[in-house]
Amino acid sequence: MAKLRLQITKSNEIRYVSHLDLAGTMERAIRRAKLPAAYSEGFNPHMKLAFASALAVGVTSEAEYLELELTEEISVDQITARLKPQLPAGITLKAAKYVGGRSKALMAVVNLATYEVVASLAPGAHWHTVETSLAKFNSEVEVIYSKQSPKGRREIDIKEYLATPVAVRKVADSQQAVMSLGLSIKITPGGSVKPVEVLDALIAGFGLPVDKDNALINRTGLFVSDGRVQLSPMEL
Repeated sequence: MAKLRLQITKSNEIRYVSHLDLAGTMERAIRRAKLPAAYSEGFNPHMKLAFASALAVGVTSEAEYLELELTEEISVDQITARLKPQLPAGITLKAAKYVGGRSKALMAVVNLATYEVVASLAPGAHWHTVETSLAKFNSEVEVIYSKQSPKGRREIDIKEYLATPVAVRKVADSQQAVMSLGLSIKITPGGSVKPVEVLDALIAGFGLPVDKDNALINRTGLFVSDGRVQLSPMEL
């Protein structure tokens, strides 16, 4: 048995594909590529494939990581040559490597996600309003947000899940004013916060003047961080 770690992208063409559908798409591509994937035993065997962290519907990503168990080890070059042609538009294989069989599951060690949120300013809004909104948000010790989940509504402190202050910059656009937010979000055993929830809090509680419905959210990285050093799963 061998454990293979892959880095893929999820681009705009498939931004509304769910996490389960993305996993199913990868399984089908792996089967078409005739990779020697390992399967669980039992009445309903399934491919031993696991993602590091589920991605919300509507969010794109430059760095999705998954691990696949193989029944035999074949060269990474051969894997790349077989798999790349089988991937649909919207998914690109960026890297692949073998990891030790005793290595911890990615879901157990990945604890930080970074995102870029790009949104247009509301008509008539000024850039100084954006800066004031972010400055006030970043200065708060806690920001309580009412989060809806399948188990009901509960309140969380958004600041508890932010590893760094929210960064903001202007995006060059000839048609309208556009801003980009940089988010570093902790992934903890007790949960996390979604980028859209941070955006909601900024708009509702701090007057960020942007068009939320047309915001584009992109995951730029997943990391294992100890607070000082952060490494991507391909660097472990």
